[in-house]
Amino acid sequence: MPLFVGTLSLSDATDVASIKDQIPAAVAGHISMEVTEQMMEMATQMLPHSTTPASPPEPTLAMPLSDNIKWVPNANKKIATDKAVVLENATYGYTRPNIMDVKLGVRLWADDAPLEKRQRFDKISAETTHGDLGFRIAGMRVYRGSEKAEDLDADEYRKYSKDYGRVDVNSGNVVDAFKNFIFNDHAKIDEELGKAIANAFLDDLKRVQEILESEETRMFSASLLFVFEGDGDALRAAIDETSASATMSLQDKGEDAGRSTIRVDSGIALDEEGEIILAGEEELSDDEADIPHIYSLKLIDFAHAKWTPGQGPDENSIKGVRSLIRIFEELAQ
Repeated sequence: MPLFVGTLSLSDATDVASIKDQIPAAVAGHISMEVTEQMMEMATQMLPHSTTPASPPEPTLAMPLSDNIKWVPNANKKIATDKAVVLENATYGYTRPNIMDVKLGVRLWADDAPLEKRQRFDKISAETTHGDLGFRIAGMRVYRGSEKAEDLDADEYRKYSKDYGRVDVNSGNVVDAFKNFIFNDHAKIDEELGKAIANAFLDDLKRVQEILESEETRMFSASLLFVFEGDGDALRAAIDETSASATMSLQDKGEDAGRSTIRVDSGIALDEEGEIILAGEEELSDDEADIPHIYSLKLIDFAHAKWTPGQGPDENSIKGVRSLIRIFEELAQ
């Protein structure tokens, strides 16, 4: 999951200095003034257009809503509150991050959802890969994802909106959609490199499956966020640097790098036989923690999530994870 840093209190008087004061000491030294200014800009955009911050909405009882309650979708996606949750930026540390949001579940609505919302979401599920596979591509962007200049934005990304996963992707072509995300000759990510990335994601998906199967939770409309370095040259350079760092670390400990199975969360390393070495952040020194990022897989979006002791694992979400594992097994072959 993305690292939770803390919260920010927002108001019309909020400035960079006050935001800086609210950043926990453990991370403040790693945040530049440029980043705090970006945070200030985002915070300002979140504020209501008034001279005082909006009061948080009154709490409601955690109980199913009546079927006759009118559901009105939030058009502007803003929440009336003066509090902001601060999370890790999952794309930090990449040169050209490719990003894909995969929404999990067959059923997308929580227990307290009004009937109209349930019906709308059930229709989306029935008409998309949610129904068959338990997930849907909610959006993605791919660096140099097309040979046509008109398909790319100013930063050379091809962006796929939520309509891509709703309209264009189905159970018959879903594997091709993931191939478009990973394999990309235009960005110098060839078959060998793409398979390495697919295999890395596959390992993490299996970890996600193992964890979700061991916990008793319910998550509706949660997502898996896939991120990896989309520039082939930068990707190869980062793999080389990560491999060198991992090998040196093992040699310092007197271990055989060629047979290591340690994890390095910040990237992919290759052993002497060309196999991927993955590893956990706890194995890295301060210097090694600065190596370029290669890929990450995060579970995100917990607006409708809760612990459910005694009710067993969340099979609604796990179905999507299992389907993704089958797809990435195919991509990694």
